[in-house]
Formats: sequence, structure tokens, C-alpha cells
Amino acid sequence: QVQLVESGGGLVQPGGSLTLSCAFSGSIFNSYNMAWHRQAPGNQRELVAAITSRGNTNYADSVKGRFTISRDNAKKMVFLQMNSLKPEDTAVYYCFANLISTSRGTWGQGTQVIVSS
Repeated sequence: QVQLVESGGGLVQPGGSLTLSCAFSGSIFNSYNMAWHRQAPGNQRELVAAITSRGNTNYADSVKGRFTISRDNAKKMVFLQMNSLKPEDTAVYYCFANLISTSRGTWGQGTQVIVSS
């Protein structure tokens, strides 16, 4: 059974940086595409960035040029480097694992990011 544990959230000033981490366990990491989603209060959960098992990436328009998703297959980890943070980036950030060629997915518990002065 896949388990995902996020870490790295916190309070940061506008213009600052944070790196989120997601630890994967319980299955073969290379069989999963990974993603980060976020949900702000009153909003729907939205895709922030995704990375395939081969390392291909895509980003929401709102974070392009500021956020970078990466993965370390040996350590079974996914990262989200967030730079030039804005107050509108405030949300709970969730790691998501999708078994390749299926609709099966697993969510992490989320980590809070607050961008405020």
C-alpha cells in the first residue's frame, strides 16, 4: 500500500522560498507518476506541478518559472522547490502518486504553506 508523507511547509514572507518534500513508500516508485496539488480555503484542489516516471514535467501557468518539481528515484522522494512566493500561493500542498496507465492514485496528508508578511 502506497504511503506519502509531505514535509517542508511553513510560514514565509512574500518573495521567499520553500522546498517541499514527499517521501514515498509501499510500492515501486518508478511505476508512479508524481504530482503536487494545492488547496486554498474556499477553493478547489488544483494541480501545481507533475513529473512522470521518466522525469517529464508540467506546471500550472500560475507557477511556471517560479516552482520546480523534481524526483530522486533512488531515495523515493519528490520535491517542489518554490521561489518568489506570493500570498496567493498560500494553501495546503498535497503530494499525489498515480500508478502509471491506471486511474489509481494516493494522496498524502498535506503540508501547510503560508506566504505572508
